[in-house]
Amino acid sequence: MVSLNGNVLFSEVPITIGAEDFSTFIKNAYKFLKTDYSKFFKMDNLSKLAFLAADVLLKKENLNEEENNIALIFSNKASSLDTDRKHQAAIENDAEYFPSPAVFVYTLPNICLGEISIKHRLYSENSFFIFDRFNAEHLQLYANSLLRSGKAEKVLCGWVDLDENSYDAFLYLVEKEGEIEHKTEEITRLYNIL
Repeated sequence: MVSLNGNVLFSEVPITIGAEDFSTFIKNAYKFLKTDYSKFFKMDNLSKLAFLAADVLLKKENLNEEENNIALIFSNKASSLDTDRKHQAAIENDAEYFPSPAVFVYTLPNICLGEISIKHRLYSENSFFIFDRFNAEHLQLYANSLLRSGKAEKVLCGWVDLDENSYDAFLYLVEKEGEIEHKTEEITRLYNIL
C-alpha cells in the first residue's frame, strides 16, 4: 500500500507471498503513480522503494526547476543486504561464476539518495544511517540541527527498509514552521500508524 497523510494512493493485494511480490507491487505502483524516471528499472529494490516513497512526497511540493535546498536523512536496519546476498550468490555459483555488474551498479543506500536528489534537484546534505530499529530521536535531532543551522530549508526524513520478503517505507518532510510539531513522540506515533 502507498499512502500520503493517511490517504491511500495505491493498494494491491498480492496473490502469492514471495520476492516477486515486491517487484510486481513496485512496478505497478510506479505506473499507477505516473512516476517518470528512466533509471528506475535499473535500481535495486531498496532504491526503488526509497525513490518511489520520496517521489510521492516531493511531487506535492511543486519544486522549482533550478535548485531545492532539501536535505535527506534516511535509515534502515540492513543497508543494502538484500542485494548484497544476490551478488554473493552469483559469486558462490561455480557453474556460472560471472557476477553481473548490473546487480551491484545501483545498490547501496547512497544510490537511493543520489537518484532522489538528481530527479528533484536537491542540493543539500544527505545521509543514510543504519540502526537496529526505527530511530525517531536521531531523525528529529539531526533534522532540527540542519534546519536551525540553515543548511537546509526542509528535510526529508525516514526509514526505508527492505529484506527479502519484508519491506517498509516511512518518510516525512519537515521544515522550521510546520503544521505538526517535530518531536520524537509524534514521529514515533506517525510511524506506528503504518
